Amino acid sequence: MALTPLKILQDHHLRITNCRKEVLNTFLEKQSALSHSDLEEVLKKDFDRVTLYRTLKTFLENDLIHKVMDDSGATKYALCSHTSDGEHSHDHDHVHFKCEKCGKTICIEEAILPKISLPKGYINKETSLLIQGICDKCN
Repeated sequence: MALTPLKILQDHHLRITNCRKEVLNTFLEKQSALSHSDLEEVLKKDFDRVTLYRTLKTFLENDLIHKVMDDSGATKYALCSHTSDGEHSHDHDHVHFKCEKCGKTICIEEAILPKISLPKGYINKETSLLIQGICDKCN
């Protein structure tokens, strides 16, 4: 079964709305990290910025997307990986790659981050690493 916005929303037991479906569809089509303004540019004729913001907040809270470290200063979000049977297979501790030519930022799940030991009393919630270079499509 193909991964669709409807399937993702159903698997996460979220109410199905046009905005949620369209935001997920945009992530699936672009296959890269997107900022709120990126989504606003694509979906501005259908949804206002507050609705998009609330949708992103709901998706973050329900582990559909995660924040992406980027050098631009803008907060970007990437769709978490999910299998076609609804299983969540995404680990937030991974590498992000930003292409210097096309500007896309993508998750590289295959690259393994080293284990970092923090001082006593510190709690690691998420680890990320940004690599910049030229992606396979621009190379």
